[in-house]
Amino acid sequence: MTPDFTAALASLFIVATSHLIAAEVIRLPDRGLCAHRGASGTHPENTVPALQEAVRLGAHMVELDLALTRDGEIVLMHDATVNRTTNGKGRVLDFDLAALQQLDAGAWKDPRFAGTRVPTLAEALAVLPRNVWINLDTKADARFGPDPAAVVRRVVELVVATGRAHQTFLAARADAAAIARRIAPGIQICSMDRKPDPTDYVNDAIARRVGFIQLRDCAQDARFPAWIAALKAAGIRINYFYANEPAEVGRLLAAGVDFVLVDDLGAVLAQRQEIRPWR
Repeated sequence: MTPDFTAALASLFIVATSHLIAAEVIRLPDRGLCAHRGASGTHPENTVPALQEAVRLGAHMVELDLALTRDGEIVLMHDATVNRTTNGKGRVLDFDLAALQQLDAGAWKDPRFAGTRVPTLAEALAVLPRNVWINLDTKADARFGPDPAAVVRRVVELVVATGRAHQTFLAARADAAAIARRIAPGIQICSMDRKPDPTDYVNDAIARRVGFIQLRDCAQDARFPAWIAALKAAGIRINYFYANEPAEVGRLLAAGVDFVLVDDLGAVLAQRQEIRPWR
């Protein structure tokens, strides 16, 4: 099957799926909280329990990090190695999926999570509802191995094949975004092409007509309101990485940020009662 034929099929699938989704009237949140690596403040990050807890608490968006195994499986893992979040050692790329899933990915966080496994992207999607945003970190870095373009293609194909294109966006740099759009022109993109001056980052995102941007470490800048206004005028949703102090979360949302990435979702929701959990 040629790349052009695959892209055409993916595009047709997105069109067909969008009609079905419209018929189902699936409403996605306009703004709120993004569970960073799932409910990572209280649960082992990038695991099924963390995703399930985020959904239970009412996350409006869930962020996941992707990596590749030696046998070509796409799994959830933030780091290039398993050292920090499992009882194993080594690069994710040096593990076959079967060996990777023998590791304990939960006990490091708390003994009650002992036995938790590293999930595949397909397993993660299976536990997420269809009415929350799914934020896939797809920057195509060292975690994606020697052929990152092939991994991006597989991510997009899985998103489309599982009927998740309506709610999923790829947090990606321009090179990965271009690959994704060749496979599925309608796929949603969050620009991760940060520049030394955030003004350039904002202008680039507007010029490329992305759906999302992820600002960080710039809320105290005097130009922040102007960036927010320009992005709003362009119809770009604004994520902010990140805040765990409830008061700061409130300030960011009041300033016009659409989604704030947080680790301890439950604590923020408990103290910011104006933010209604998503159901």
